[in-house]
Amino acid sequence: MKKKGVFLLALMLAAGLSITACSQQQSNDQQNAAPAQKADKRAFQQWDKPPAMQIDPNKTYIAHVDTNKGSFSIELFAKDAPKTVNNFVFLAREKFYDGIIFHRIVKDFVIQVGDPQAKGNVQNLKNNPQIGAGGPGYQFEDELSSKHKYEKGIVAMANSRPNTNGSQFFIGSGAGVETLNTQPYYTIFGKVIAGIDVVEAIANTPVEQGIHKEPTPSFPKENVFIKTITIEEK
Repeated sequence: MKKKGVFLLALMLAAGLSITACSQQQSNDQQNAAPAQKADKRAFQQWDKPPAMQIDPNKTYIAHVDTNKGSFSIELFAKDAPKTVNNFVFLAREKFYDGIIFHRIVKDFVIQVGDPQAKGNVQNLKNNPQIGAGGPGYQFEDELSSKHKYEKGIVAMANSRPNTNGSQFFIGSGAGVETLNTQPYYTIFGKVIAGIDVVEAIANTPVEQGIHKEPTPSFPKENVFIKTITIEEK
């Protein structure tokens, strides 16, 4: 696939859900910042179309996600969402997610990540209106299914409207995510099978209101980011 310049996607989850967010003292730990964009040549890696199919839907794929808060593992639903899992595996193997901050955190609802612009120190990103709108340079269609339900630990794609999937995804961090079962617009492609305590730790990150003035504060006060994702195939 051909790479191209930065292409911004509006990949935001629906707002206005009645969910409680936490708010604690701000952290200024510069040494815990995600790798800066200038230090990572892959930070704005872009392509002009989705990846060709490279997974075998009949095999089992486990994504081991290493973050600065600890590690967790996701069983990927290759049979139920092959295009979505293929996309995730491709981006993970390309190290696309390395260093990306969880830019949206709502306790007992979701933690969201995958915008390649969200690198560096969160306090330097707080007033950037484009944070939360980035992607890999392409979009692909939904793979909606009634087989899985939104619940704690579930992993699904974030989007702005039907068939606008890219690189951003969210993980259900509490019972609040079950409200999405009344509007199943997001492709479910995996579930956390180990390390749910790490997801909970990320969900407990203190947050504040971001530049978009969302009803529920969700922008992290601390740097919580993916170090790398390793795909296990068996």
